[in-house]
Amino acid sequence: MGSALLNGWRAALLVSVLVLAAGCEEDSPEPGDGQDLDPESADVCRKPAFPSDAPWNKDISRAPLDAQSGAVISFLQAQGWGNGRFQIDFSFEVLCTSDAPLRTFQKTDDFYEGDCDDTAVPVPVGGALEGEAGYQCTGDGDCHLIVIHKPTRKLYEQWRVDISGNTYRGGCLAVWDLSRIYPPQGRGEQCTSADAAGLPITPLLFDADEVAAGEIKHAIRFILPNSRIRNATYVRPATHATRAASGGTNAPPYGVRLRLKSSFPVEGLPSAGARVVARALQKYGMILADGGNIALTAQSDRSTAAKWTGLLGPLDLRTIQPSDFEMVEAGTRFTWTGDCVRSP
Repeated sequence: MGSALLNGWRAALLVSVLVLAAGCEEDSPEPGDGQDLDPESADVCRKPAFPSDAPWNKDISRAPLDAQSGAVISFLQAQGWGNGRFQIDFSFEVLCTSDAPLRTFQKTDDFYEGDCDDTAVPVPVGGALEGEAGYQCTGDGDCHLIVIHKPTRKLYEQWRVDISGNTYRGGCLAVWDLSRIYPPQGRGEQCTSADAAGLPITPLLFDADEVAAGEIKHAIRFILPNSRIRNATYVRPATHATRAASGGTNAPPYGVRLRLKSSFPVEGLPSAGARVVARALQKYGMILADGGNIALTAQSDRSTAAKWTGLLGPLDLRTIQPSDFEMVEAGTRFTWTGDCVRSP
């Protein structure tokens, strides 16, 4: 082979090697850039949570109506929302951590053996409980502690927490695997969680980043006063109910999914943020998860890039009435017995 030809061949080979190396570098990113996570979620701390086949992530805009839809909506229209208006609660904190210290807790009377998980919880320094500035439950509220542990993709949700110094007291803890599709019975048939319906809270919370981006891609958590929830009854995806719920047979059961009617005049709402939420209510609906007075639940903007101020206010959806909704087919009505059987 002549020297000119040999040099040309070597140059071509060198270019090929460089191109191949560049391609390999592009396809093999450094650990920690998000590519090592489930391809459905580049960041485990961003919404939507859980895989796309999780029930709360499914589009139900064309799902059939439940045979009892008319009766349930009429009941709610007569009773009204909690506080008499369709309001938004922005008090839920969702903490996300890679290396927070694990802490054990003292069980309180709000910890239910069998239903709840007894394990150490990652507690980030400088975090806060629902409705609190820190980890002390000063206002005697629900004081939920919610933590996502990034390395294990585990979601820790605990009800009625109070942490003061070295003393950590807590109620029911539910640990969820964010990479898992759970069976219809969730963590277990007849089993509660940090919410009365036995559901995870986090995937049903919408946040400021989602709203600022223009789309919420999951169902939304909603609550009602106990007198407006069907007594001791739940439907999927819920796994639990309570006897504190005192509503009759036309009251919605825990787990019920209501969908904002497609005919609702979304463009008439007072803010772009309100319109984003309304469109999510038309496409994914809202799921009855707990008892209380403020209808819709959003996430605090403590850890989001976007902020609620100027984006969405607590009363921006106040004109929406129960009669603007319809009840999606709910399937079997389960009677709550209190006999929790945990799923494997």
